[in-house]
Amino acid sequence: MTQQALPSSKTIAVVGTGAMGAGIAQIAAAAGHPVKLLDARPDAAVRAVAGIRAQFSKMAEKGKLTAEAAQAAGDRLQAVAQLSDLADCALVVEAIVENLEAKQKLYADLEAIVGTDCIFGTNTSSISVTAIGAALKHPERLAGLHFFNPAPLMALVEIVSGLATDQAVADTLFTTAAAWGKTPVHAKSTPGFIVNRVARPYYAEALRIAQEGAADYATIDAVLREAGGFRMGPFELMDMIGHDVNFAVTNSVWCAFYNDQRFLPSLIQQELVDAGFYGKKTGRGFYDYRDGAVRPTAQSETAQIPAGKITVFGESTAADALADRLEHSGLSFSRAPDTDGRIAEIGRAAIFVTDGRSATQRASETGVANTVLIDLALDYAKATRLAIAAAEQCEPAAISAATGLLQAAGFAISRFLDVPGLAVMRTVAMLANEAADAVNQGVCSEAAADSAMRLGVNYPCGPLAWADAVGVTTIRNVLANLGNSYGEDRYRISPLIQRAVFAGRNIHD
Repeated sequence: MTQQALPSSKTIAVVGTGAMGAGIAQIAAAAGHPVKLLDARPDAAVRAVAGIRAQFSKMAEKGKLTAEAAQAAGDRLQAVAQLSDLADCALVVEAIVENLEAKQKLYADLEAIVGTDCIFGTNTSSISVTAIGAALKHPERLAGLHFFNPAPLMALVEIVSGLATDQAVADTLFTTAAAWGKTPVHAKSTPGFIVNRVARPYYAEALRIAQEGAADYATIDAVLREAGGFRMGPFELMDMIGHDVNFAVTNSVWCAFYNDQRFLPSLIQQELVDAGFYGKKTGRGFYDYRDGAVRPTAQSETAQIPAGKITVFGESTAADALADRLEHSGLSFSRAPDTDGRIAEIGRAAIFVTDGRSATQRASETGVANTVLIDLALDYAKATRLAIAAAEQCEPAAISAATGLLQAAGFAISRFLDVPGLAVMRTVAMLANEAADAVNQGVCSEAAADSAMRLGVNYPCGPLAWADAVGVTTIRNVLANLGNSYGEDRYRISPLIQRAVFAGRNIHD
């Protein structure tokens, strides 16, 4: 039987009226619920009510609400002064400090006040829902109700079940969040839930690439945006989040998984935190935000001449897109069947899409000295930039010709030092691997993993759908080659990906 959403006549309480709490209260009031706001700070709840009402008025001015609807939504908000004022609430959402003892005490105190059918929904982003519930007489009434900031705008809500959570409670929160216009996903209470766990490689792989000196921060950011399709590069995103916050989450997940190398924090970010360079909010992070500072630009290769006979090989998405772009450029070329994985050659240069090996290793193992690798792109037809790497054996003239060919096809070219997997490919492979492991360990479904990453952190594609598009076998091979290159458990392959490869299916089949 499908669980019903909480009727709009039911009163919702929000405890903690900072940005997240106020946002959640705004959502509930807009959905028709009477909402009570409580905060331990003097007058904080009153200020929050005034701020939310002002937001409703702005929405009315912009035509997003009628004046009558804005007034009615604002009238449903009420600031209260003590826990006993929440006795009639059907749902209490806490958005207080991220501290286990504080959350446990709040809900333990509330148990003596509210009715037995009142649901507790914690907005924690990192604390175990199971641990919070352990202090309750009835932990089955508690589940995670994790919104993303800013709550009124972000579509995703993680519904997190602790070990004792009643499934009916999780289902009620799920349908209620959907009734509020959100996209809920079910998750199990494990470190990082879905988003904060699966997102770790987006930062970690970029930090490792930078630590190895493959490219500068601005160039790596540009490649992830302009080839990978991400809205923000990893370094500018970390600067926006704040390194104190981002590094703390990484450490929390790493410690919670008993120092699993997949979640290993970066010494580069540790240095920023030690220096107090937290990003935009302090004026310095990976970039300098102080008055007068000049933002660095991505490194792009100077224009090269595409000298030599051009052949495009095979019918891969990369080869087909390159052929289409070359047609528009006016360069003449021929097409031939794929024989060894190369997508193109010009003169003596052979161009391949990275498979997780360095160009130097691939050249050595294949005997193709003039190997030039290109990175993955979300859409080779639309990408404006590509990262490339050349084998150490590669002749300078071959590098120049390959660069010129790709430039003629309309790409800005950023040449990386020869690191395995370049930037986009290794990042996508690791995101898919972590999402696959979350599914394999029962944290969430395949669809939930993809929805969470698209809606919670605005990824251009769900990581598992991306793996299917690239090819699950390709993702497996990239991970295997990265593991062989680094000799680290960090790149171990999820059993879910392995099974999909052995079964000859996509992850979503």
